[in-house]
Amino acid sequence: MNIQQAAAQAGLPVKTVRYYDEIGLVSPGRKPNGYRDYAGSEIARLRFLGRARSLGFSLDECRQLLSLYEDKSRASRDVKALAQDRIEAIEVKIRELQALKSSLAHLVQACHGDDRPDCPILDGLAGQSPDH
Repeated sequence: MNIQQAAAQAGLPVKTVRYYDEIGLVSPGRKPNGYRDYAGSEIARLRFLGRARSLGFSLDECRQLLSLYEDKSRASRDVKALAQDRIEAIEVKIRELQALKSSLAHLVQACHGDDRPDCPILDGLAGQSPDH
């Protein structure tokens, strides 16, 4: 099938499918005219990649996961270790986002939100203390 059909079946944009081909994450066959020809196994790889990316795995991690998926003698601990690393990275990101939320909430709390021009939010973004 062509790239548009493959992308539709995998639930990915055509541009993403083309990129995955360029970096070697998928390897579709080629028709005599040079167009990509995606078989069922490549659609399965594209779906796998789409799901892995939606869970936050990097392209390098996706490459590792695909390798493990295709290695029938793999140890599940290797897969679990990658997933645990992803969870740890997500937890770090959550803490960072919570700190951002707290900082912004402090600025919002300090702002009167009235007709006056002074604004602790803008002062805070400018690096000034919101309490000056």
